[in-house]
Amino acid sequence: MKKFVLTVWLMSMASLAQAQLYDPSAFDKKYDGLLKHPGVQIESAEAINQMYNYKFYEADKEFRWLRLRYPKHPMPTFLMGLAEWWKIVPNTDVTDYDDQCLMYMDSTITLAEELYDNSENKLEPAFFLAAAYAFKSRLYSERKKWTKATFAGKNALKYFEKCKGNADFSPELLFGDGMYNYYAQWIPENYPLLKPILIFFPKGNKANGIKELEKTANTAFYTRVEARYFLVQIYSMENQYDKAYQMSKYMAEQYPDNPFFERYFARSAFVTGRLNEAERISKDILEKVSRTQSGYEGVSGRTAAYILAYVNSVFYNNVAEAKKYYQQSVDFSKQTNSTTSGYYLSSLIGLAKIANGEKNYDLAQTYFNEVLDKAERKSSQYKEAKKALDDAKKARREERRKRKE
Repeated sequence: MKKFVLTVWLMSMASLAQAQLYDPSAFDKKYDGLLKHPGVQIESAEAINQMYNYKFYEADKEFRWLRLRYPKHPMPTFLMGLAEWWKIVPNTDVTDYDDQCLMYMDSTITLAEELYDNSENKLEPAFFLAAAYAFKSRLYSERKKWTKATFAGKNALKYFEKCKGNADFSPELLFGDGMYNYYAQWIPENYPLLKPILIFFPKGNKANGIKELEKTANTAFYTRVEARYFLVQIYSMENQYDKAYQMSKYMAEQYPDNPFFERYFARSAFVTGRLNEAERISKDILEKVSRTQSGYEGVSGRTAAYILAYVNSVFYNNVAEAKKYYQQSVDFSKQTNSTTSGYYLSSLIGLAKIANGEKNYDLAQTYFNEVLDKAERKSSQYKEAKKALDDAKKARREERRKRKE
């Protein structure tokens, strides 16, 4: 009897403690939105982690539960759309998830507009409107649907402007400031033809944008990983390779089955000379590609194969392994319609050099000619292939001249 009473008492205390730690109804009354709602963060944290670790089925179950609980709020629907976007991230040429992603973003916009009209707190719905329109613009840009991308982008900027300078309300809002500041300067620097479109918008500041994204990456909840996703790429574009390495390594360790972060980890380790790490991660990527693990396909494969080919060629002098991996990188590039990529062209040059070493000059010439056909004239690969072919022609002329003598 004593044991029974003790058990009941312990269960009661546990229930009371749980209620004190997190009573959903009490939280809902206290917070006028979900961005700062700690209860929702507790409930969604595991699902968000599952999503970024490419466990989409598990994440979707939790997002649907959140949508059931908050049917009129845009957040759960936006998270479901974000999951569809991350299915696209490993290879943005894949269109299988476009319709679903756009449907969720359109539903997010509808819910956010209703919330915007009926709520005193305009910042939270403005954030989701800006985010949903921004993702639509990103996707339309990938599909080269420039009119739709421009329209969605203008709407995103309109709502980002309403959120601007309100990071004290929520650190999530700083994400938009950082993105705008960086890319408003980066786009005209890299795409001069777009300058006339941006002339009516405020000027950006890349340095400030990076600082704002770094702060978001350290203080936000929902946009933390998105900020890091962009920072990994920005650090590489800005030649801050050590920062790219540190960030991508940390994210790959947090989400070991995320192909984007693991690919960048391998790339940045390779670029910064951490070859043992680059080799280990590249082998892991190829193993996941071979078993068709979610998100792992040709884009990750061509990167990993090239790294392993280069390491075997230059550092191990293992010609057989180098040839195998260079050919894999070529094959992955063809699978992903990326025969103008640096990995494809550099792999062809690697195969050409091996063919020359094996005195298979005709095959080497075939590889070099393919480089000339696919590479831009100003690229280092084009110049190297052109010089190799010119040198080969010169050598053959010399050989013919000597035979005549």
